[in-house]
Amino acid sequence: MAESSTTSAVSVDFISRDNNRLWKGAFAVAGIMVTLVTYGLLQEKIMRVPYGAEKEYFKYSLFLVFCNRITTSAVSGGSLLASKKAMDPVAPVFTYCLISVSNILTTTCQYEALKYVSFPVQTLAKCAKMIPVMVWGTIIMQKRYHGPDYLFSFLITLGCSVFILYPAGTDVSPHNRGRENTVWGVLLMVGYLGFDGFTSTFQDKLFRGYDMEIHNQIFYTTLCSCILSLTGLILQGHLIPAVEFVYQHHDCFFDIALLSTVATISQFFISYTIRTFGALTFATIMTTRQLLSIMLSCVWFAHPLSWEQWIGAVIVFGSLYGKSFTRKPPQKTTSSSAELVQNGDSNNLKHNP
Repeated sequence: MAESSTTSAVSVDFISRDNNRLWKGAFAVAGIMVTLVTYGLLQEKIMRVPYGAEKEYFKYSLFLVFCNRITTSAVSGGSLLASKKAMDPVAPVFTYCLISVSNILTTTCQYEALKYVSFPVQTLAKCAKMIPVMVWGTIIMQKRYHGPDYLFSFLITLGCSVFILYPAGTDVSPHNRGRENTVWGVLLMVGYLGFDGFTSTFQDKLFRGYDMEIHNQIFYTTLCSCILSLTGLILQGHLIPAVEFVYQHHDCFFDIALLSTVATISQFFISYTIRTFGALTFATIMTTRQLLSIMLSCVWFAHPLSWEQWIGAVIVFGSLYGKSFTRKPPQKTTSSSAELVQNGDSNNLKHNP
């Protein structure tokens, strides 16, 4: 009788955990969807739509990085002070700087690529994020992947290649024209994918290796990003021209302020998702967001798609959703170790990065 009641209690406990994880997943997906879809539309508007009567384009992508990071740093620092949590860095400072540098390079490549490729092309290319995450996961986290993972990665790469190499003839860059600009845009996207894969994987490693609060990691990484991006703006001589452009075009100021606000909110959702579910799960959650972003961008900014691009999109999203549906559920026997990671039991997390 006692054994039966114990079994029932364990079953109820598993159901409760599953429901709790389901709600956490719904919260993460909703937050990422709303913030990053809005973020994507705003960044395309800022980088590809002219401002004012003279139709001037905003060209200072590093200034956008600086505005985003200084807003996020201020909010995360205020959250730490308000909650009376420790302001001291939990991990070595250089680890925060590594995330900061890779994050700046990620965002800069992303903004710069919009000058040469359309937003739908850029967004679909982001679906290949799983590939660098797998590479960095093998190098940094010593993870092992199986044959189906590599098969889906190959199909995703194939679909992205078709989508990029066969654009509609009327979809050209507002900054420059010609095939060489598309090649440069693709190279920037490759840089984006590589740096972004490193960022999310190394964040995952820090969360697993240290008893680290989300606000703590965000505060120090964005603070480093503020310093680095401001230094870059000064060295390039872009700080004053960027400020003058924003001062002359008030609608651009409003767009950048809204972009920074949405970027700050999305950063918390991203860090929460990576800490709770891991880097590869985060990459998978992004799939539906990217599909929605492409559809909205095609409607909002009138991007035409060729029939080859439709085939490429079907290959990519079919592969991503196929991977999600064929993924095996985690075994119950590993729940105790996962619980230790999520609860931040520092006594059981000796493998610091």
